Amino acid sequence: MDERTLGSTGLPVTSVGLGTWQIGGGWGTVEDSDAFAVLDAAAETGVSFFDTADVYGDGRSEQMIGRWRAANPDWSGTVATKMIRRAPTPSLEFATAENFRQWADRSRRNLGVDTLDLIQLHCPESPVLDSDAVYDALDAMVEDEVIAGYGVSVETCEQALTAIARPHVASVQIILNAFRQKPLEAVLPAAMDAGVGIIARVPLASGLLSGRYTRQTVFAADDHRSFNRHGEAFDVGETFAGVDFSTGVDAAAEFAHLARQVGLEPAQAALAWVAQQQGVTTVIPGARNAEQARSNSAAGDLPPLPQDFIDGVRALYESRIKPQVHHRW
Repeated sequence: MDERTLGSTGLPVTSVGLGTWQIGGGWGTVEDSDAFAVLDAAAETGVSFFDTADVYGDGRSEQMIGRWRAANPDWSGTVATKMIRRAPTPSLEFATAENFRQWADRSRRNLGVDTLDLIQLHCPESPVLDSDAVYDALDAMVEDEVIAGYGVSVETCEQALTAIARPHVASVQIILNAFRQKPLEAVLPAAMDAGVGIIARVPLASGLLSGRYTRQTVFAADDHRSFNRHGEAFDVGETFAGVDFSTGVDAAAEFAHLARQVGLEPAQAALAWVAQQQGVTTVIPGARNAEQARSNSAAGDLPPLPQDFIDGVRALYESRIKPQVHHRW
């Protein structure tokens, strides 16, 4: 699989990585055996980048990765985690050097490492991204080798541009998929100019772009696709990329048709669409089982997508999706 350098970290990461929210929680129950099978399958297919967070299953995702790495010491990939969502609110009040150290120390214990490869502020409120003191605290953690580098995970393009302007931000994680195309306009060009890596999350719009759902599909009660449909628990943009479910299902059927016209399965076409955008460093689909992980990884090996498909995806976005989401994030 193609490898790219993750911003100023100098770390090589595969164009398709692995998001591990699913193996922590929030997507229904995933047994330990299935979680380890997902990590095994990703590594076997060449994936060299895992993304996690300290709140995925209250640390379960980090702990699973830590246990897996201890059993697989030959894997030399990069693990990125996140912090600030353990606070009552991800606000400037809690974005202190002391809290950063405590959260990072907990993640180091969970992952079984002395130095975290990359830590990201986990979708904080905008004033956090505007604060000089926040970046000073992160710089001090790099100097003390608590972390090797830092980045941010954001909800909006405006927040991404704020972070990119900071000199030591190595990466920006943002939602980017065929149903969330606004980052293509300004965020990706700015990141390329600044040498900042782009980690694209929610690439399948919470599974919509797999083409497997209908309007009658029901998700488990402990799956965010049930409990966060309207932003009850966190930003609604994290669930189905903020698209109304019925609209999304209908648009996803059109996307699936476009993909199959060029001989591709919808999920792989959706991942390749993201991974092949100029300026994207890595895309981080999640997986609930080994089969999904292998299928996701295969998207990183696809040749350039046909222009007819790319044009069709753009037209679909403009006509069906853009009015719902473009102005919001």
